[in-house]
Amino acid sequence: MMMPDRRKIRWSFFVFFIPVFLWLLLLIVLPQLELLRMSFVGNDFYGESGFTLRNYGAFFSDHIYWLTFVRTTGYALLVTFIVLIIALPVAFFITKVANLKVNGFLMVLLLVPFWVSELVRVYGWMILLRESGILNHFLVSIGILKQPVEMLYNDITMVMGLVYTTMLFMIVPIIGVMENLDDSLIEAANDLGAKKLTIWKTIIIPYCMPGILSGSIIVFMLVMGSYLTPNLMGGKNSLWFTEQIYNQMIIYFNWNQGAAFGFLLLLMSSLIIWVAIKVTGQDWRRVIK
Repeated sequence: MMMPDRRKIRWSFFVFFIPVFLWLLLLIVLPQLELLRMSFVGNDFYGESGFTLRNYGAFFSDHIYWLTFVRTTGYALLVTFIVLIIALPVAFFITKVANLKVNGFLMVLLLVPFWVSELVRVYGWMILLRESGILNHFLVSIGILKQPVEMLYNDITMVMGLVYTTMLFMIVPIIGVMENLDDSLIEAANDLGAKKLTIWKTIIIPYCMPGILSGSIIVFMLVMGSYLTPNLMGGKNSLWFTEQIYNQMIIYFNWNQGAAFGFLLLLMSSLIIWVAIKVTGQDWRRVIK
C-alpha cells in the first residue's frame, strides 16, 4: 500500500488555507483592529488628539446610549426566548415525527425564505401589515375592521419581524443535536407513564442543550447587531443600539465614537453569552461545534 506524498498534502493545505487566511486577515481582522485603534483616538471636534477614553465614557455619561443598549438587550433576549419556544416543537416534529420524505420537504420550506435578501423579506411583511396592505384589506372586507389600522412601526411588529428573520438559525442547530437523540429513550418514558412535559424537561431539553445554547447565541448576536428590521418595522422610535452606531458614523461622521460603541456592543453581548454558558453549566467547546 502506497503512502501519500507528504509534500502534496502540505501544498494542498497551503492552497486551501492561504485564501481563507487572507480573507479573514484583510476583510475582518485588520479592519477590526483599525476600528479598535480609532475608538481610543480623540475626535478633532472636541479639540483632542492622541489616546483618550472619552469615546467610551460618552456611553455611560449620556443616559440615552446605555438605556438604548439595555432596551436592545431586553428585546434580544425576548426574541431569543420566543424563537426557542417555536423552534423546539418544529425541530422535534421534523426529526422524530415526520417521515424521511416529508422531513426533506419541510427542511426545504424552512430554507426557501432565506434564499432571498433580508430586505426583501422585511418588505414582504411591510406590504402585508401596512395600512393599505393585504391583511387590512382582508379584515375590512369580511367586516372585522370598519377601517384600516396601522399595524407597522411598533415594538410588536418589530419583534415579530426579528423572530421571523432569525428562526432558521435556531432550528438548524437544534435539529443537528436532536437527530442523534435515541428514540427508545422517549418510548421508554412513554411506556413508564411519563407525561409529555416531563419527557421534555428530563430527556429532550437536557440532551439538546448544546444545540439550544448554540442557536440561542447565534440568534441573540444577530438580533443585537440587527439594523434593517428594527429600523424598517419599528419605525423612527425603535431606539436600537446599532442605529446609534450608524448615526455616529454616517450622520455625525464621528467614526471614533461609532467604533467605541461597536466594540462596547461586542464586549457586553459577549459577556452576556459567557454568563449564559456558565449559568447553564455547558462546555463551550460542545456549544461551538
